Amino acid sequence: MNNNSRRNPQPEPQRMAIRTYGKSELAMLYFPDSQPHTAVNHLMAWIRRCKPLSEELKSQHYVRTAKCFTPRQVETILKHLGEP
Repeated sequence: MNNNSRRNPQPEPQRMAIRTYGKSELAMLYFPDSQPHTAVNHLMAWIRRCKPLSEELKSQHYVRTAKCFTPRQVETILKHLGEP
């Protein structure tokens, strides 16, 4: 019997669900200690500063006044910013 078979396997880390998120809902995951409005402002500043992310979201028909992110847009944000 080798050593690997005696070890307990580590549980897989929970992955964030890819679904539609309200802006403040997603922002609060990144900035949990902030007020929702402040968290949205911080998240949107990160998005604006990451030009590849901004451009990719624009190509996915994201508009600044949108109240939520589509699952595809959430995937794009996670790809560029990582999981909260």
